[in-house]
Amino acid sequence: MSDPYRTGRQWMDAPERYGLVTRILHWGMAYLLLWQLIMALSWKAFSPSATVENIARFGPDHGTVGLLTIALVVVRAVWGFTNRRRPPRSAGWMGTAAHAAHLMLYALMFIIPAIALLRVYGSGEGWSPWGLPLIPETGTEVGWMTLPANALHALLAWVLCGIMAVHILAAFYHRFVLRDGTLGRMAGLKSSRGGKE
Repeated sequence: MSDPYRTGRQWMDAPERYGLVTRILHWGMAYLLLWQLIMALSWKAFSPSATVENIARFGPDHGTVGLLTIALVVVRAVWGFTNRRRPPRSAGWMGTAAHAAHLMLYALMFIIPAIALLRVYGSGEGWSPWGLPLIPETGTEVGWMTLPANALHALLAWVLCGIMAVHILAAFYHRFVLRDGTLGRMAGLKSSRGGKE
């Protein structure tokens, strides 16, 4: 009989590696954020054009990514709270910095699309992703609802990109310098150090 801890198919987190649900949520959010970045850079490079429209056909639109990101962050928070047998984080300042960076990542992944949705509601134009009337069309603009996203949405998005870049560099640092199995555990591989970093 195959050992689920050896094959990486277990659902729950364990001290040796992250479970399948955590990994799906992690890599799903990574895909959404990378796709959002590709689209943002496409808009910057080509402005609204046929080129951008052609690129956009390969993934969900901007608003849909935001909505899916909020949903995944909420699911991830609930899953993390109920499933706490995860590999331990690094000790000392590196562990503290990693924990703070993760909290900032999740906070920004929620706040950025949330204020954008508030702006859509405040614009009065409505929004129907997948044909579902999620935000009703009121025809009335509400200034205080549009203000936060007008002032902060783009700025916070670039801050999120910066933290993501540091997160990726830290993962490679763990992989190629510390060689502690951190990246492998998020890929479903069992830690050779028993979960210790």
